[in-house]
Amino acid sequence: MECINWGTVEYAEAWNRQTELFNARIEAKKTQNELPDLVVLCEHPHVYTLGKSGVIENLLASNQMLIDRGVSFFKTDRGGDITYHGPGQIVGYPIFDLDHFNIGLRQFLFNIEEAIILFLKEFNIKGERLEGTTGVWIDVDVPGKTRKIAAMGVKSSHYVTMHGLALNINTDLSFFQMINPCGFTNKGVTSLSVETGKEQDMDFCRQLLFKKMSLVFNT
Repeated sequence: MECINWGTVEYAEAWNRQTELFNARIEAKKTQNELPDLVVLCEHPHVYTLGKSGVIENLLASNQMLIDRGVSFFKTDRGGDITYHGPGQIVGYPIFDLDHFNIGLRQFLFNIEEAIILFLKEFNIKGERLEGTTGVWIDVDVPGKTRKIAAMGVKSSHYVTMHGLALNINTDLSFFQMINPCGFTNKGVTSLSVETGKEQDMDFCRQLLFKKMSLVFNT
């Protein structure tokens, strides 16, 4: 596994760049040429993205509201519903050939969640899975307080993956008020800075997340 930091990049550009990497790995499989598995980490300017199974009604803002707040909108080819990306959030795009790890897509998603759970443990935060959903949550057994800290949505073909995860670090959570995050109307959203009570170092968090991903996938 290799880690690439794209810094802050527009969503459309990142989508195009990771699509090129994704397609290159599919072609490499056909010719039995090995290409490294990549974890691309980046941040995006304010953007809402709607997955293939998403419902447009989960976007609660008008076009004018999007313009006023400087938010872009894209229908994308990942799984899942609507989510927000923005500054202070780690967006991770694992572009993996799952055959290298001898796992299927379900285990891949489980491993991503596990890496985030291990990441949160370093901050004494108990991250959990919520049955029937993807991503990582907090207080899943506390009615009215269940909140999501990491969202996930992927695409795969020939056991090669793209898209991935969004982990809220210092994210401005007010932008989630303009959507039903991941289609939910009765659950909250949180960030690492909210849970710890202080702003976090993004570089440190990126390095720690990749460390946990390497640990989980190479075990």
